[in-house]
Amino acid sequence: MKKLLTLILAAALVVCVCGCSGDQGLKKVRLTEVTHSVFYAPMYAAIQLGFFEEAGLEIELTNAGGADKGMTAVLSGQADIGFMGPEAAVYAINEGASDTPTVFAQLTQCDGAFLVSRVEEPDFQWENLIGKTVIGGRKGGVPEMTLEYVLRQKGIDPKNDLYIDTGVQFALMGGAFIGGEGDYVALFEPTATQVVNEGHGYIVASIGAESGSVPYTCYMALDSYIKENADTVDAFVRTLYRAQQWVMESSDEDVAKAIAEAFPDTDAATLTQVVARYRSINAWAQTPVMAPESYERLLDIMQQAGELSARPAFDAVIDNSIAEKIVNE
Repeated sequence: MKKLLTLILAAALVVCVCGCSGDQGLKKVRLTEVTHSVFYAPMYAAIQLGFFEEAGLEIELTNAGGADKGMTAVLSGQADIGFMGPEAAVYAINEGASDTPTVFAQLTQCDGAFLVSRVEEPDFQWENLIGKTVIGGRKGGVPEMTLEYVLRQKGIDPKNDLYIDTGVQFALMGGAFIGGEGDYVALFEPTATQVVNEGHGYIVASIGAESGSVPYTCYMALDSYIKENADTVDAFVRTLYRAQQWVMESSDEDVAKAIAEAFPDTDAATLTQVVARYRSINAWAQTPVMAPESYERLLDIMQQAGELSARPAFDAVIDNSIAEKIVNE
């Protein structure tokens, strides 16, 4: 438990991973991530294997602790590139941001959370959640909205058939569950497997496997940054695509080894297990190009959750031009 709590607390703090801090000739990119998870394995592999350095980039990575905070960092100029759900850009555009954030590359293509039960349920059915309490994440965040979307797909009313606790901070959800809150919790990896391995719960379902293709976590920047740093953004996307291909071609063990330094409190066996679990649900996009139909599903998820004031057109939020050029070369 001590090891797990250390992991959870670490995820709530700022994490800084530099490609090669202080080296001459590298262009620094201040990148803020929504949270720290094996779900983002291709990005960590690109950092740890030196792919970004080889492209002339130094990545200064910080943990925003939520998409709302990540978008604030981008809008305020504290971060060059934000890595989070594209819903953050949708919210910013609908609220009339003057310097519009634009999504230019995609990394994950489904929800990365796993539903953890307090009791073993070998024959789990989604109806088991009726009348129960689920720690689901921040209201208006994609993890919580996607959970609601899946419940509706299963014929369950997320407002009346169960109680979804949205008052626990994302990074503290595992600790709250261990402390006795909730019957279920939706956790990202490696926290979900850590909870299971330490005897506090059982993984009973993948939310991503049920939700379908969604552009879950993407890279975005202000239009002004993209225009003024075109070569940097091109090099960034090129490196990302290289990492996506590398992960697809590599074994679970090799991916786990490549990202080990990004998860010092997680042993190699657990990392390998988690990488295999994410691969089994096809979590990682094979290219940085976003499909319009997956964007529309995201808007459906937001609209059904009552969090969407307007549906911005695909081209108002997403710019695939850089990614498409690189993939088609």
